[in-house]
Amino acid sequence: MADVGKTNIVVMWTVGLDDVAEGDRIFESHVNWMTGHPRDGDTALLSYRISKGPELSNPVDPNSDPTGNTIFVLSEVYETPAGVAEHWKQAVETWQDLPAFMDWSAKVKVGTLHSGTVVQGLW
Repeated sequence: MADVGKTNIVVMWTVGLDDVAEGDRIFESHVNWMTGHPRDGDTALLSYRISKGPELSNPVDPNSDPTGNTIFVLSEVYETPAGVAEHWKQAVETWQDLPAFMDWSAKVKVGTLHSGTVVQGLW
């Protein structure tokens, strides 16, 4: 099923070697917490993914040398923007690692698309 028209959060964190273990820990906590999200209705979480891999010296050349940094990528798709609002409300109220997540994010490079709309999709 294509997610065209659905609401998407995409975040990329670029971190040095010293910050990888904390990222791994935070995302393990995050995935466990995310299992409590609604799967139906306006606030439904339709998909959730965390990816991790090396940053490349030339980001558009998959054969370029790695920089030594690691990139974490989070992608969440919600039925509507209400899902994003509910996600943040619940994070503040119930995710015990939100302060650690915010501290870690503040000290690494972060790029975010927050509440974007999926404009192309397959399956």
